[in-house]
Amino acid sequence: MVFVSVSRLRIRSWRFMPGFAIAALRTRAQVRAAEGFLAGSLLPDDERTFWTMTLWRDQAAMRRYMTSGAHLKAMPKLMIWCDEASIVHWEQDDAVAPDWTEADRRMRAEGRPSKVHNPSSRHGDLSYAAPRTTGAVAMPSTGAQSGRD
Repeated sequence: MVFVSVSRLRIRSWRFMPGFAIAALRTRAQVRAAEGFLAGSLLPDDERTFWTMTLWRDQAAMRRYMTSGAHLKAMPKLMIWCDEASIVHWEQDDAVAPDWTEADRRMRAEGRPSKVHNPSSRHGDLSYAAPRTTGAVAMPSTGAQSGRD
């Protein structure tokens, strides 16, 4: 089984974009080298919104990444930077990334909002606009520690 993690973040103001961009670059470098990371992508959406999709060998590998390094340092800042944030996880049989339409469907059906200090009116019920589904940037694993045999 492959563990899939999808997040959606909307940065509430342009003034937070520089800090977010730096944190995103650092977490991207961290995830690509993380043990158990198989593949992923980043989808820049409209209105300062960003989707991430990562595929992992298992949930434990994803949690080790999430609770360490650059990602751990960025998480508290997201509560300030974002006015919408949500996450969804699931397991699937293969390591083929689902399309963004499926990620959106799962987010709305099974996802949950994350804590933010200044939530928008769309935050709690995940009533955001449908994402654009083109323009994603791949985050391939460096392969060194992916955990694949």
